[in-house]
Amino acid sequence: MNTGYALGGADTRALLADACAVAGLDSDGARLLRLGSNAVYRLAEPVVARIARPGAGTESARRTVEVARWLESAGYPAVRAIGVDQPVMADGHAVTFWGAVSDDGREYATIVQVAEVVARLHALTAPEDLRLPELQPFANAGERIASSGWLSSADRDFMSAELARLQAGYARLEFELPYGVIHGDANIGNVLSDPDGHPVVIDLDDFATGPREWDLILTAIFYDRFGWHTREEYETFTKVYGYDIMQWPGYPMLADIREFIMVTWVIQKASESEKMSSEARKRVDALRTGASRRDWLPF
Repeated sequence: MNTGYALGGADTRALLADACAVAGLDSDGARLLRLGSNAVYRLAEPVVARIARPGAGTESARRTVEVARWLESAGYPAVRAIGVDQPVMADGHAVTFWGAVSDDGREYATIVQVAEVVARLHALTAPEDLRLPELQPFANAGERIASSGWLSSADRDFMSAELARLQAGYARLEFELPYGVIHGDANIGNVLSDPDGHPVVIDLDDFATGPREWDLILTAIFYDRFGWHTREEYETFTKVYGYDIMQWPGYPMLADIREFIMVTWVIQKASESEKMSSEARKRVDALRTGASRRDWLPF
């Protein structure tokens, strides 16, 4: 059985072998850790390879590596890009290599640690030559909807109308926290625990400058809408960080926006498996009807 994962029709195990050869690494014995926007492999040595979807380009991957090197120079607890010339291109896919945080990459930090590293990140000022982009909250949403072969025409019309509504709503938001460096996808799933119990921030692809509320909204809806955090965990997070986004008047709109982006992410994967198709159907229907989100699966 082929254990690789096809991104754009290419076997990522072959891509991994090609990229490792260029980087001077060995792909033998590599294990597939997870599938998302990237195919993520753990090499036999303590290195993780991330293979981007085709068309992602080199600029984004190169910036992610530059972000990692900046964070390392600042002593910030984030995943480290290993010392090779990267990204490596393999048949149109950008491949990057990272120091492994743990053996399986599935030990998550505590909610206290998540709040601490987010607050610490928000206290940093990025160097000008890093050229972080401005946050584009709907960057891929329109393309995901338009290019989906899974959506029915009625679904596509609904999602397009909802996108327009949310874009207008975002433009009216009045943020309370200052603009600055943001992770872009800050949540407990992107803060791992190393073998000594120290937090390590991962998935640096979406680093940008923007409203700090964007980095707080996922923890809030993970508690408020999905039930993935308890009330105690959420209250701990707000106490440690020092701000409760749910008390901000713009919270419902920003929560709707972030939730919608999560749905479009699943839509782009809906044709890959019955599980993803079922999840996408459930989420689109919930947006239409206002049904509970408590049965949404975390990815």
